[in-house]
Formats: sequence, structure tokens, C-alpha cells
Amino acid sequence: MQEQSQTRKAINAGITFAVILIFLALIGFTFTGAELLGDIVGLDVQLRQRQMPSRDTITAYAMFVGIIGLWMGLRAGRPDPERSDTWVRAALLGVLAGIVAGVIFGLFLILVGTFAFNGVDLRKQLVAMSVEAVAMLTFGQAPIVGAAIGTGLLAVTGAIGGLLGRGIGRGAWRESVSAWRERATDWYQGLPITRQIRRSRISEVILYAVLIGVVLFLPTILSSYWNYNLGTVGIYVLLGLGLNIVVGMAGLLDLGYVAFFAIGAYTVALLTAPQPHALNWSFWAALPVGIVLAMISGILLGIPVLRLRGDYLAIVTLGFGEIIRILSRSDLLTSFTGGPRGVRNVAGPMLFGTPFNNERQFMYLIIAGCLILIFVTSRLQSSRVGRAWMAMREDETVARAMGINTWKYKLLAFAIGAAFAGLGGVLFASRNQFTGPEDHNLLVSINVLALVIVGGMGSIPGVIFGALALKGLPEVLRELDTFRMLAFGALLVAMMVLRPEGIWPSKRRRLELELHEEAAAIEEALPERLTPTPGGEST
Repeated sequence: MQEQSQTRKAINAGITFAVILIFLALIGFTFTGAELLGDIVGLDVQLRQRQMPSRDTITAYAMFVGIIGLWMGLRAGRPDPERSDTWVRAALLGVLAGIVAGVIFGLFLILVGTFAFNGVDLRKQLVAMSVEAVAMLTFGQAPIVGAAIGTGLLAVTGAIGGLLGRGIGRGAWRESVSAWRERATDWYQGLPITRQIRRSRISEVILYAVLIGVVLFLPTILSSYWNYNLGTVGIYVLLGLGLNIVVGMAGLLDLGYVAFFAIGAYTVALLTAPQPHALNWSFWAALPVGIVLAMISGILLGIPVLRLRGDYLAIVTLGFGEIIRILSRSDLLTSFTGGPRGVRNVAGPMLFGTPFNNERQFMYLIIAGCLILIFVTSRLQSSRVGRAWMAMREDETVARAMGINTWKYKLLAFAIGAAFAGLGGVLFASRNQFTGPEDHNLLVSINVLALVIVGGMGSIPGVIFGALALKGLPEVLRELDTFRMLAFGALLVAMMVLRPEGIWPSKRRRLELELHEEAAAIEEALPERLTPTPGGEST
């Protein structure tokens, strides 16, 4: 039975990676992957119209397929913890997975190659399937020969991957590394100076000082482009800190969070821009007004939804966000909000007579805002208010039974979260010197909610890493052009599968998930419930 399970696992791995290869070929990523590998090893990878692919192009493509095969072999050859697999069996499992993948992918190559090489233009239905691209997929050979080459390559790399999977899964080096790590940890924690540092929390102070120093130094060495992108990340950190209070701490699912962001942005725009009202306020005068109006809006939204929970709360807040967006782009309010054209020439801040007129200077303002809100959030998290929020998140009924005024703390969460979003909106509009309806759509709320979940609900470092992952990583992957969002999405899926608690979850959240997993495991391990017989006895 175990042998059949391992064989089935290898076959499933082959089918899975064959589908991956076909999908990558259909979207044209096989050439992009080969091009990236070619740049690394110094190969001239290119596809010229009406020309067969060069040797360098085929070599880089073979390397790309080989990497897929190694990955597949690692999955297929991973040993079963309940049996002792041999090296030969691991290699055979990798070969089996490679043959299955090669046969399926080969049938695809024969199909598209037959059509492409006989004058059928596949690009009408499949944009990436040009004759030159199909020739690369078949290694510059006839479709049947190319299918055979691909199958052989996947079988060989699958065998190598199977051996690597067996070695990684049962290698003695893992036990050695774990043992040495435990010894080093015990030795370090046993030092008198280590115990003293832990008691005095000097290490935390030093760590925070170093991090703040790095953050303050970073804008001086970065270009305007990266300062702008990191500034956007910083604004999303502000938004994430606010939504983390509402969702991560208080457990209130808010899908209309972008409304408070828009209120802050439009407040500073309408008060400082020369049009449409010509009020000409300074940035520093408009800043507190934007924050206060966003806070009041949060309270006004919170009052009618105090009794709602879960999906119902999400629907109502979603409607509120859409109302604000529709009003901002309404032609009837063009004379007041600027309508679809938005508001231009939003004033920027001035400090001691010096205007913030470049990305580096504005980056420091965003950093200051992030540091202030991080400090406020950390104090709230460890206060009575924070504990009340977390009690509400776990079970609102129990929290109310314990004497917690849930209505008060709900309104407080909405108000503080909205104030944080208002600050983010003020900085966003002032930095861009413009704000419009398209800057405050539903996607902003979804992105902020996603970064809170991806980073780790209830965690301040999680918000920072979540913002870097969701807003910074796509810019790093920009060289992948149209495939950057595909790569970004794949990374998100992998992260949520492998680490569902988030990148950096809070200690409380991590403990809660561990307790839930232990309870589920115990429940599965329990025998079936005893069923009473008609005589009153149990069986």
C-alpha cells in the first residue's frame, strides 16, 4: 500500500508539472525564463522572426526545462517518513515523474508543432504560439523528436531531483545542523551577559536604534524612483497599521477602509489647492483637519453597524466605501470635489521655510509618520484597550459577558483606524500634488486587507513586511514585464499555503493557531463516538 502511495505521488507530480509546463508555454513564459537564465550564464537568447532559434536559445530553454524537472524530482523523490526508501527507488520515482510529465508535454508539443509547422497561424487563438516559439519548444527539431528530447530531459533531471529529494529528506546533515544549532543556542542563552541583556531589554533598544538608523540613512543613497516606490510602501504601512487595529486586533472586517483614505486626501486637496475653492490653506493647517474629519467619519460609520458582525459588517462597510467613491466622481459635485478630473496642485509641506519638493524629503516625512503610528499602535496593543480588542476578536459574546463595553471599543477601533487612514490620505495627496476618484477605489481596501493578512494579523512587523511584499515586490519584479504579476501571485499563493499565519504573526496569533491545530489533531485522533443500541448499551 505504501509503495502504491509513493508511485501515485510520483505520477501526480508528473501530471502537475506537465500542466505547469504547458501553462508557461501558452503564456510565453518559457522564453522569458530562458532569457533570464541566458543573462545569468552569458548566453545570447533571442527569437528572430522567420528564423530558427539559435543554439544559445535552445540551450537556455533546455536549462529552464531541466530546472522544472529537478523541482519535480524533488517532489517525487521525497521519502516517506514511515518507510526507508533506497537511493535507487528515489531515482526511479523521479524518472517515473519525468516520463509522465514528458509524455503529456510531448503530446502538447506534437499537437501545436503539427499545426504551426504546417502553416496554421496559432496566434489568432494562442498569442505566444508563434512558429519561432514552437520551434524553441521542440528544441529546433520535428515535433515528435522534440517531444522525445523533452521526455528524456525530464526523466534525467527528475532522477537527479529524486536523489536530491531523498538526500534532503533523510540526510544526516539536517540532524547535525539541528544539534549544533541547539548547542549554540543553549551556550548563548547560558552566558551571564546574555541573561543580563534579556532582563534589561538592552538588545531590543539596540535593535530598534539600528533599524531606525538604517531607515533614516536609506533615502540618501536611493534614487528618486526608489524613494517614490518606498514612499508608496510607507503610505500603505500607515494604512495597514490602521486596518490592523480594526481587523487584526478588534476583529471587525472593514472592506470600505479606502473611504477614510479618500476623506483625508480630499480634505487636504480642497483646503490647499487653488481650485476649486481657492482657500489656500497651508499643509500643516490642513493636516489635523483631514485626520479629524476621517476620525469623525469612522465614528459615524461605526454607530449604525455596532450590531453587525462578519460578512454583514463587510457588506455595509463596502457600501460606505463605494458611496464615497461615487460621490467624489459625481458630475453634480464637480464644483465642490473636482468631479472625475480630481483636484490638482495640492500644496506640499514646508518646514522652516524649506519646501518638500523632492521624493527624498517627502520620504522622511512618511518615515516620521510611520514611526509615530508604530509607537502609538504598540502602546495601544499592550494596553487595556488592546486587550479588550483582542477579547472582542476572539469572541464578542464572551467579551461582553466579561464586562467589556464592546460598543465603546468598536467605535474607538473605527475612529483610530480611520484617523490613521486619514493621515495616509493627506500624505498621499500632498506628495502626488493630486487626488482623484481613481486613487480611492475598492482595490486599495483589498490591497490593505491583503497586506494585513499576508503580514500577520495583529502584528506590527507583519504590516511592514506585508506592505513590502504587496507593494514593493511588484516593483522589484518589474523586469519580468507582463509576467511580474504572475510571479507575484505565485509567490503569494505559495506563502499562504506554506505559512498561512502570515510572514510575521503576533505571538498571540501564532499561539491561537497552534492551539487550533492541536485541537483539530486531537479530534481526528479520537475514536468514533459510541452509538447506543436499542437495548441501551453502547457499541
